[in-house]
Amino acid sequence: MSQATAVIDIGSNSARLVIYQESSLYGFHIICEKTSKVRIGEGAYAKKGHLQPIGIHRAYLALNEFIKTIKLYPVKQTICVATSALRDAPNNQAFTTWIKENLNVEINIIDGKTEARYGALAALNLLPVHQGISIDIGGGSSDLALIKNSKIIDTYSLNLGTVRIKELFFDTKGSEGSIEKAKAYIQNEIEKLPAHFRHPQAIGIGGTIRSLSKGIMRSKAYPLNKIHAFSYKIKNHQEYFTNISLANKSLLPYLHISKSRYDTIREGSLIFQAIIKSIGAKELITSGVGVREGVFLNSFLEKSNFLFPKNINPSIQSMLDRFETPHTNTDKRKESAKKLFKLFAKQEKLSKSYLKTLLYAIELTPIGYTFNIYDAHQHAYYATKQEFNFGVTHQQMMLTAMLLRFGGDKLYDKEVYKKYREILPQKSEMKILSFIYSVTITLYENSFIEDFDFELNENLLSIKTDKSLYLAREKLQELERPLDIELKIEDIQKIPPYNF
Repeated sequence: MSQATAVIDIGSNSARLVIYQESSLYGFHIICEKTSKVRIGEGAYAKKGHLQPIGIHRAYLALNEFIKTIKLYPVKQTICVATSALRDAPNNQAFTTWIKENLNVEINIIDGKTEARYGALAALNLLPVHQGISIDIGGGSSDLALIKNSKIIDTYSLNLGTVRIKELFFDTKGSEGSIEKAKAYIQNEIEKLPAHFRHPQAIGIGGTIRSLSKGIMRSKAYPLNKIHAFSYKIKNHQEYFTNISLANKSLLPYLHISKSRYDTIREGSLIFQAIIKSIGAKELITSGVGVREGVFLNSFLEKSNFLFPKNINPSIQSMLDRFETPHTNTDKRKESAKKLFKLFAKQEKLSKSYLKTLLYAIELTPIGYTFNIYDAHQHAYYATKQEFNFGVTHQQMMLTAMLLRFGGDKLYDKEVYKKYREILPQKSEMKILSFIYSVTITLYENSFIEDFDFELNENLLSIKTDKSLYLAREKLQELERPLDIELKIEDIQKIPPYNF
């Protein structure tokens, strides 16, 4: 088994262990994840930040279990970081020394700017974004990073967290008017944010924003159950955010909030709305990754300037590594797919924006063969829906999966298309993309030819080669086609002379 890195993240609200296994120079995947709602900062904000016994006890027990878990895996290094609750605590050094002596775990207490950088580093590498402001609302702080042209320009940490606001304004007796007091406190803190922290694109990191995004997904019956890269226009959901911040706990289930977030989501919504307004964000993309992934990538990509190369998609690299895909001349397949795509795009039958996704499907085709040659396209479809997470939009992920599902059989399935229609191309474009994919894969799976020429005259597609397409010819003729497309095959079939 390849080497792995364990990351422990001790936040104000939760402690998490994630183990990342490295499969190649740019391939990795998660092999273990454990979470405990330790609330290490519980009671601390009312005691001038001092860690209290109840949080200390839970943190020790969780870390003890994490260490036992790590020993079950081939972990080459363990990195443990702690954020707001510990950095604010006057007795933090006593706690970290005690943990070191008893569990042999070195806790690195990171400052808010470093925490913001880790979150932004994860988003920049694992989301389809190149600019915007990342927002990570935690239990004790809210950490922001300004990203431009794929570079982290600046970071800032605000002393605004869900647990902090809850304990300061809502956990005390006689809390009448608490919302207005909390809003004033939040606004006063946000005014410290530098003026250049403004951007229409927000990148949402952390449990609070993920919970809000999940609520929106459930309320609109979104077809995918995948939070990473889910995006929305903020103006369309302002009322929803306000309703959450004003709701009694008993009403939160009707607002599609998970039970685990009942105690802090109202405070989180107040902070979120204030930050979004301050930075002028119009759209938000949700990140399923954050500080933990940033800590890992800070080590994993150290020799690559902390970024994956432009031609590497980490999800695709990971899948090709793990599925031990058979040898295929992917570059030649992609070259032919490009030729076909450009012919149809030139006739304005396709939007040029779909080319990248078509090439993703070509690249991922071999993973289906690993399971079984029979129904290989179905296997690839399910694996892609589950594993193709990083660096792509939901639209790109689902289109890639759909091309894999029906390639070589039919252009699309009415019921499956209907389910995901809102994030897929128009039916006419879907059929042409599927046809291009099927033609490409059929040619290379049924011949030993590497180069093909194609012509598209009106609705007649000609495939030309100076070699034989004997096996491929029959398969090509069987392919389902868009209604108006004719297919012509021009090859040369040579056999030696015989006389018997």
